[in-house]
Amino acid sequence: MIGQHIETLDLDALPVGLHRLWLSIIHDGLGRQVRLPVMVAKGRREGPICGITSAVHGNEVNGIPVIHSLLQGLDTQRLKGTVVALPVVNIEGFILRQRRTDDDVDLNHRFPGKIDGREADIFVYRLMELVIRKLDLLLDLHTASFGRVNCLYIRADMTDPQTARMAYLLRPQIIVHNPPHDMTLRGAAAAIGIPAITLEIGNPNRFQREYTKRNVTGIRTVMSAWGMLPKRTVALGEPPVVCASSAWTYTDHGGLLRVSPDVRDLVKQGETIATVYNAFGDAARSYTAPHDGIVIGHSVDPVANTGARILHLGVVNQLPSFVPRED
Repeated sequence: MIGQHIETLDLDALPVGLHRLWLSIIHDGLGRQVRLPVMVAKGRREGPICGITSAVHGNEVNGIPVIHSLLQGLDTQRLKGTVVALPVVNIEGFILRQRRTDDDVDLNHRFPGKIDGREADIFVYRLMELVIRKLDLLLDLHTASFGRVNCLYIRADMTDPQTARMAYLLRPQIIVHNPPHDMTLRGAAAAIGIPAITLEIGNPNRFQREYTKRNVTGIRTVMSAWGMLPKRTVALGEPPVVCASSAWTYTDHGGLLRVSPDVRDLVKQGETIATVYNAFGDAARSYTAPHDGIVIGHSVDPVANTGARILHLGVVNQLPSFVPRED
């Protein structure tokens, strides 16, 4: 394996430059070390420590090329501070090409973990202790799950000035005001005073090149605002649509699902958004929008049991208090 094997992440001991590391975190059933790939860009001058995580869900891989492109393009002689990036957090799920771990645990609902307990609890506890607690800000990169598609959107606590500023500078298509929840990586980071956002980058099980460059530019803009990179003029582009909240709609009847609107479409209350057909092609149920909103994501899996997801609908809100400074 390329890269240095380490037992602990000592950022102070690393020289200036880009480092590829394998961090031991747990052991498998043969007693072999399970190692996290860690990329560290150590700047020439002291400054903030920016953390970037990807593939906490194993099949959500769009963040990986974002991390690769960002760190490989950084000039550490001009960098103030350090970037710590984990291209793949959920190693087991990634290898199996699935969302959860091999014992069917969702890592993003186990934080901050436990010093003892199930494998996932220990894994996320050690991740928090070895990496996350060292950070000054965190960007957690995700995508839609299997059978769904997303636009480029951010979940962030928009009442917090630092996370709101990060969200706007990244220039996603949509921002959803979403206070951090317990048991998530974002929530665990926020609970210990680390400003954190969740960036949802499109669709699962694929690299979408159109999003890679856009997100690298956005992250560099955040780093510049935090004083890590030299100031430069960046065309921020179209401002995002801000949603005060969002929720999924669900079927109450099984069958073959066809969703009508696409991501980023605006829908009106009462507008037909989906139809479920039976095995003979007859319409069994039609579903309408419960309120006006914007489509953040939707199901693309035609096989829908009762209770299947239809679409993720955001409540558009442009409250002035949600608009931070961008300089």
